[in-house]
Amino acid sequence: MGIFRILAGILHLGNVGFMSRDSDSCTIPPKHEPLSIFCDLMAVDFEEMCHWLCHRKLATATETYIKPISKLQATNARDALAKHIYAKLFNWIVDHVNQVLHSAVKQHSFIGVLDIYGFETFEINSFEQFCINYANEKLQQQFNMHVFKLEQEEYMKEQIPWTLIDFYDNQPCINLIESKLGILDLLDEECKMPKGTDDTWAQKLYNTHLNKCALFEKPRLSNKAFIIQHFADKVEYQCEGFLEKNKDTVFEEQIKVLKSSKFKMLPELFQDDEKAISPSSATSSGRTPLSRTPAKPTKGRPGQAAKEHKKTVGHQFRNSLHLLMETLNATTPHYVRCIKPNDFKFPFTFDEKRAVQQLRACGVLETIRISAAGFPSRWTYQEFFSRYRVLMKQKDVLSERKQTCKNVLEKLIPDKDKYQFGKTKIFFRAGQVAYLEKLRADKLRAACIRIQKTIRGWLLRKKFLRMRKATVTVQRYVRGHQARCYAKFLRRTKAATIIQKYWRMYVIRRRYKIRRTATIVLQSYLRGYLARNRYRKILREHKAVIIQKWVRGWLARTYYKRSMHAIIYLQCCFRRMMAKRELKKLKIEARSVERYKKLHIGMENKIMQLQRKVDEQNKDYKCLMEKLTNLEGIYNSETEKLRSDLERLQLSEEEAKIATGRVLSLQEEIAKLRKDLEQTQCEKKSIEECADRYKQETEQLVSNLKEENTLLKQEKEALNHLIVEQAKEMTETMEKKLIEETKQLELDLNDERLRYQNLLNEFSRLEERYDDLKEEMTLMVNVPKPGHKRTDSTHSSNESEYTFSSEIAETEDIPSRTEEPSEKKVPLDMSLFLKLQKRVTELEQEKQVMQDELDRKEEQVLRSKAKEEERPQIRGAELEYESLKRQELESENKKLKNELNELRKALSEKSAPEVTAPGAPAYRVLMEQLTSVSEELDVRKEEVLILRSQLVSQKEAIQPKNTMTDSTILLEDVQKMKDKGEIAQAYIGLKETNRLLESQLQSQKRSHENEAEALRGEIQSLKEENNRQQQLLAQNLQLPPEARIEASLQHEITRLTNENLYFEELYADDPKKYQSYRISLYRRMIDLMEQLEKQDKTVRKLKKQLKVFAKKIGELEVGQMENISPGQIIDEPIRPVNIPRKEKDFQGMLEYKKEDEQKLVKNLILELKPRGVAVNLIPGLPAYILFMCVRHADYLNDDQKVRSLLTSTINSIKKVLKKRGDDFETVSFWLSNTCRFLHCLKQYSGEEGFMKHNTSRQNEHCLTNFDLAEYRQVLSDLAIQIYQQLVRVLENILQPMIVSGMLEHETIQGVSGVKPTGLRKRTSSIADEGTYTLDSILRQLNSFHSVMCQHGMDPELIKQVVKQMFYIVGAVTLNNLLLRKDMCSWSKGMQIRYNVSQLEEWLRDKNLMNSGAKETLEPLIQAAQLLQVKKKTDDDAEAICSMCNALTTAQIVKVLNLYTPVNEFEERVSVSFIRTIQMRLRDRKDSPQLLMDAKHIFPVTFPFNPSSLALETIQIPASLGLGFISRV
Repeated sequence: MGIFRILAGILHLGNVGFMSRDSDSCTIPPKHEPLSIFCDLMAVDFEEMCHWLCHRKLATATETYIKPISKLQATNARDALAKHIYAKLFNWIVDHVNQVLHSAVKQHSFIGVLDIYGFETFEINSFEQFCINYANEKLQQQFNMHVFKLEQEEYMKEQIPWTLIDFYDNQPCINLIESKLGILDLLDEECKMPKGTDDTWAQKLYNTHLNKCALFEKPRLSNKAFIIQHFADKVEYQCEGFLEKNKDTVFEEQIKVLKSSKFKMLPELFQDDEKAISPSSATSSGRTPLSRTPAKPTKGRPGQAAKEHKKTVGHQFRNSLHLLMETLNATTPHYVRCIKPNDFKFPFTFDEKRAVQQLRACGVLETIRISAAGFPSRWTYQEFFSRYRVLMKQKDVLSERKQTCKNVLEKLIPDKDKYQFGKTKIFFRAGQVAYLEKLRADKLRAACIRIQKTIRGWLLRKKFLRMRKATVTVQRYVRGHQARCYAKFLRRTKAATIIQKYWRMYVIRRRYKIRRTATIVLQSYLRGYLARNRYRKILREHKAVIIQKWVRGWLARTYYKRSMHAIIYLQCCFRRMMAKRELKKLKIEARSVERYKKLHIGMENKIMQLQRKVDEQNKDYKCLMEKLTNLEGIYNSETEKLRSDLERLQLSEEEAKIATGRVLSLQEEIAKLRKDLEQTQCEKKSIEECADRYKQETEQLVSNLKEENTLLKQEKEALNHLIVEQAKEMTETMEKKLIEETKQLELDLNDERLRYQNLLNEFSRLEERYDDLKEEMTLMVNVPKPGHKRTDSTHSSNESEYTFSSEIAETEDIPSRTEEPSEKKVPLDMSLFLKLQKRVTELEQEKQVMQDELDRKEEQVLRSKAKEEERPQIRGAELEYESLKRQELESENKKLKNELNELRKALSEKSAPEVTAPGAPAYRVLMEQLTSVSEELDVRKEEVLILRSQLVSQKEAIQPKNTMTDSTILLEDVQKMKDKGEIAQAYIGLKETNRLLESQLQSQKRSHENEAEALRGEIQSLKEENNRQQQLLAQNLQLPPEARIEASLQHEITRLTNENLYFEELYADDPKKYQSYRISLYRRMIDLMEQLEKQDKTVRKLKKQLKVFAKKIGELEVGQMENISPGQIIDEPIRPVNIPRKEKDFQGMLEYKKEDEQKLVKNLILELKPRGVAVNLIPGLPAYILFMCVRHADYLNDDQKVRSLLTSTINSIKKVLKKRGDDFETVSFWLSNTCRFLHCLKQYSGEEGFMKHNTSRQNEHCLTNFDLAEYRQVLSDLAIQIYQQLVRVLENILQPMIVSGMLEHETIQGVSGVKPTGLRKRTSSIADEGTYTLDSILRQLNSFHSVMCQHGMDPELIKQVVKQMFYIVGAVTLNNLLLRKDMCSWSKGMQIRYNVSQLEEWLRDKNLMNSGAKETLEPLIQAAQLLQVKKKTDDDAEAICSMCNALTTAQIVKVLNLYTPVNEFEERVSVSFIRTIQMRLRDRKDSPQLLMDAKHIFPVTFPFNPSSLALETIQIPASLGLGFISRV
């Protein structure tokens, strides 16, 4: 604590301040806090210390004077005192450390560590920098002496061929500082002068050294500074303060005050003050050597201490530096050079000029030159012989050690340049001693292995013989015992078998007799019962057949007459319809098909070629599937083998358990025998000897059994160990195989995905071409007539999702298409497309006609229901007609299906193979259209079946009513009947019909009564509702007009909800009526909501107007308030505050009208600006709005609206991307929105795999009526196309930046140095002022990343985009590197490595290291490493082959051939080394392609990313212009 107390006092002493009284005196403020704290810590008097800090004592021969000092002198004295205290404390610590470490044993050597300041040069350099640089000059001289001179002298002494190296000698600079009349001498002389100043000392320096010493200079604009040329650089020193810092005097009175301290440790520091060298032993750098050599005691004069006490700081520093140099010269020094990358301590900042300057100043470049040409390792001949005697043979050992070493080295190291023989030593270059040590270790290892092999074989042989002898003995005894036990077991088994045989025979015979008697009795009774039942059944069936025969005959005759009339009528109608359709078809074909057949003839061959390609792909797929099945069979066989091995091992383990059980049973028998022995000893004493003998035998048997038990246990453990090892091996092999198979499957999946996305890209290209050709066709065919425009009437509005077109898009495009001139002719391969397109539209039109007919039939059915009571007799004929119409519709459907199948066959047989092949895009589009039409027909068929079921139910309901009309016919039939049996049967039938009529009348009576009760209850409820409405009306009349409208609307909504609940209970049994009621109710509620929104809008407008008027009124009132007194202001009434109402709960749906669909698509997609949406609104808002509209259409079960909206959305997105496809923000915005729309369709699809990610509220919003899985696939394909377009935009933006930023621009200045000679000059593709740098690329990457994040793109998709960007950067950079010879150098490799590290740092900052982007740069990283590694020996070749696994052989050889040295330290790659690389890489299986495919696009995936945003909380901003949409 005393040391810390003194240090704290020194710090507080430095804070002491002085106040100037006049120019020659100063004072300290009374009760100065820093000084009082210092005095308290040092335990000295405050007044006395305050006095002597501001005064000094002057002693003459006769008397002494006390003189005040100025403020500057007082400050210098304060600093000198602080330094003096610190130096004394440091010396005290050193003395105590030396006392503790001192030992009586004489020390011959020591290890010292010297840490010095480096070379210092600042804007203002003073005495401290001068001393530090002086010490550095001395140490640099010692370093040159040790490194350069001694090393070269060693080579010269050993007579090794050597070229002397010139190096800088800094002795003149040292002479300038420390010689006679040097800078230090002149400084000490000036300090001794009574009136010496810094200016006079500077003039002396100019007079003495200026123009006489080349290392001394004078600044141009200063007379108080000088410049010294040091070994590192020129330094300008300011003379101000040199004299005062050199004197560094401490007043004796201040020391006496400190000696009088009550703090015991402080006077102890100043005990040897008379023996001190100077008043302040601290150097300018504040350091003191830790180990000091004690000075010899000298007998001097009494005044010698005072004289030594007055030595200057420069003199002391020079003496201590000479002592340090003597110590360094007497020891073996080792050097550690520290290089600062920059002067500002900034991370990742490297100042090349500063680093080169430090290397040159430290002499590192000269050291590298010596080490490159020298021999760092050396051995004497005797040491080499004793160390590597192992590598010599007996015949190689000679009497002369030098010749022996020469012979051995010539055999071991063929290259004679790797070593040199001196007089007494052998000199080796770097790495040769390690090679010799490796040979020596290999030799010793081989000898050890041979000795171990012999000894281990002898020991194991001895152990084996001993174990075999013991095993044979044990086996003999065990086998005898087992044989005896087995014979005993066989005798017992035979006896037991005989007993069991006779007993079982007796028991079974007795049981058989009892059962036989019981069975005979049961059979007799049962057969009689069955015969009687059979007779009754035959009699009853015979009578029923007679009745059925007459009834069925009568029914068949009546049905035949009715059906014949209806069939003839339907045939007439059907034939007329078919004749009209055939006429229309012939007219269309005569107008268009024959002409297009002539134009397009070669389409069939192309379709056949595409068909063949698809067949080949199917064959390849089958081959792959066969390989997969073979692998599965091999895997199953191996698993069965392993299972059989496991079963065998388990059986052996069970046998071991049985053996242990036998041992236990034997032990139990032994225990019993012991008990018998004890009993026999008590009973018979005469046979003790026999019992003892028997006891010994049993003990021996027990010991043998124990040994056997231990052996069995060992075998069991061995078997268990073997089972565990085999299981481990099995699991390892299985895991390896599974990993390999999964990797292969992943590769196959990525290939298939890439192939699919390429096909999709090709399809989109063909689709665009198809659209362009279609426009041209419309321009050619539909030539506009003056005053009249005609569109294709056969175009259907119900197109499938795979055509990606709609009537809205076509109607918008027709005017623009007609204005464009048709410059191109129609290509021949599109005729079949148009033909099939027209055929599909015709089929869709026929489908629409059928739908209209079905709707008409449904209306007829409803009308017939209303007229049932009026015309009950005609009802049967109408039902028959409806059934016949149904049959007609079914036949129409079948005929359409047959026509579609014939079209497919004709398309596959006659058309061109490359177009109609199943894999071709055009064929796929057409086939998808056909399949969509067939699916639509299936849907219509299902509707027909539903209609049939409804007709049947209605027929069954009407049959009882028709029985009344049939009674007259029955009476006529009765009159015709002549047989009595027939009359009786008819009478029974009439009875049954009467019963049915009575039951029906009763049921109708009950239903009428129920209806009457329901009407009474409804009248009562209406009365109550009327009273309630009157009350509400009275309450509303009391409200203000705004609140009155809102309250009335709210009451209407509550009334409708209550009515909805009531009718829901009322129509629970009749869902159709309830559904129609709900639709009408929803329409009413929607109308009310629209009214409410309109009212809200008017209220907002009125509020805005009120605010404007309020502002105007406020401005007017401000002028009037000046004239109004405060009392008048207080009396004014306070305005009421409007309290906002809570918003109602929404269901997350948006409703729009059918005619507003085009406006919705236009405002939300076509005219939307991504920049404003990304900045101001939530990400993915258009996708959420579109999905909420789809939800409402699904809620209404309107499939036409769903199809139209989705098709319009897809077409509009494609149109926007086609128009603004080069804008990165637009493409990124619609990619994120398309993905979000796709995720919404998945999230709310109702599938369990997606619903588990939702909240309970979100699960309530799932789609209920439609399955949009096919549209999800369409949106996924659209997202893939947008992603590929985004990659193309990225590539176009990054392409001009990559070469300039990654290769040409020098990010690390000064590394490239001089350009290689002999190369033609290259000019950059971009001007100097527009050259891109690495920062430009990073800024562009930041821009891309920020835009994607603002648009709310999925993180996984961002990672895939970043991976693709980095692949483009790496591929383009590597391709340009392989094509440019001036870029293949060591410095350029370092430049590339630095640039790649910056890109990796960017990935790390954006948390994208796991995106796989870094792996795409691996070929570029390896190419940069290849430029930097050593390329000479075979080891280097092996290292290159193992390192460059991402580069192909052609790329590695190309880089080595292009490698060009920049300076004299590098060498070209030899041809033999390149051949070595080629030989080592000849077995590598890689592509011979030299350049990377920069256009390659990785397959993209869209992982499911559910949204946590609740749909009911989404607000639609007014800026989108979607006021016609209302929230539900």
